[in-house]
Formats: sequence, structure tokens, C-alpha cells
Amino acid sequence: MLICVPGVLTKDDVADFRRVMDVAEWEDGRSTAGAQSALVKKNEQLPPDSEVARTLGNRIISALTANARFISAAIPLQIFPPLFNRYVASDGHHFGVHVDNAVRGDRLTGLRIRTDLSVTLFLSEPEDYDGGELVVEDNYGSHEIKLPAGDLVLYPASSLHLVTPVTRGARVASFFWLQSMVRDDHARSLIFDLDTAIQNLVERLGRDDPETVKLTGIYHNLIRYWAEV
Repeated sequence: MLICVPGVLTKDDVADFRRVMDVAEWEDGRSTAGAQSALVKKNEQLPPDSEVARTLGNRIISALTANARFISAAIPLQIFPPLFNRYVASDGHHFGVHVDNAVRGDRLTGLRIRTDLSVTLFLSEPEDYDGGELVVEDNYGSHEIKLPAGDLVLYPASSLHLVTPVTRGARVASFFWLQSMVRDDHARSLIFDLDTAIQNLVERLGRDDPETVKLTGIYHNLIRYWAEV
């Protein structure tokens, strides 16, 4: 399941984020990479425990919890504190093929999560840089993602993925992981499709329509059946 969520941050939000980030101190991105990922990772990131990263990360989490499409797609149980990276063309930044760690721990809070879904929230407009596509591989092939600033993409953390070399400008993004209440990706995808269909029916028939009510009950019962909390 690969799902794009538009408008998580407004353009004003993005501009505010960038004003703060552009004057912040950055460090080698390999500081949070696993042993295998560190071999193919070349970028910069905000220090994960810094006040800047934590403050901006909390703003992202607040925006996510208010976004109906994100909640529907992810059914989140725990969201890892967002991290921030930058790929600069002049430094030949890229991130080769890798898979994310199965478990992530946060030093400040002690939070430990199983990484069911990976998230990339774009903070640069596509026209501001060349290259830098997020490429995610699944059973149906490779998918290139390069979204407008403020939009995000969700994809299974178990997927092989990479970021192509940035050849002009700079690619700035937030990246993080979450543990879903529904562990199985196929089950989560079915629930998302059902919820999307229900919302379309609500627009056409109203929330009190008997069939809409029945499908809503099925939706909640499927979550009840599959959820791990």
C-alpha cells in the first residue's frame, strides 16, 4: 500500500518550517542509520534530539492527527518523533537501496515502536531541485514519488526504497515511521478502501442512510477484529 496525503502542511507552514530549518545546524545523516543503511546513505539531517527538530516534529504530529485521510490510511497506534533531512546537489547527496529498521527507539522519550509504515513529508517544491525522487519497490514494480511541499507519502517500512541523487538545488523533507493498530498491510489496505467508499456514500446518501450505517458497522468490526492495541 502506497498512499499520498496532500496538504498535511499549508504553504505558509512549509515556509515557516524552512525559515527555521535553513538557519539551523545540520549533521551527517548517517547518525541515525542502521549498519547496512549507513553504507549507502549520504545526506544531512537536523540533530534528532535538538529543540528545533522536536518543536517542528510536534507540529507535524498535530497536523497528522487532524488529517482524516492520514488517520484512515495509517490507523496509527504510535508515531515516531519526526526527523528531518536535506539532500544537497553540490555534495552529491543520495540514499541507495535499503530497508528501514524493523524497530525504532527514541532516546528522549524511551518510545519503542515496530515500524509498520514509513512516512516522507516533502518540504521542498519539486521545481526547486532535480533528482531526489523517492523510489519504492513492491510486488508491482518501482514507484517514483516527488510531491509538492506539504504533501506526504505512506508506504510499508518493509519495502526496499532509495532516494535518487540530487543534481540541482536541495531536497528537504521530514521522515519518520509509525506503528499501526492494524499490523497486516493487506488488511490495512482493505480497511482504507472500505473507509474511502463509505465517505463517498456519505456525500451522496447522507450519514443516516441504512446501507451507509451497515457498512460503517462492518468497518469498525474489521478494525476490532484486526487491531492490536
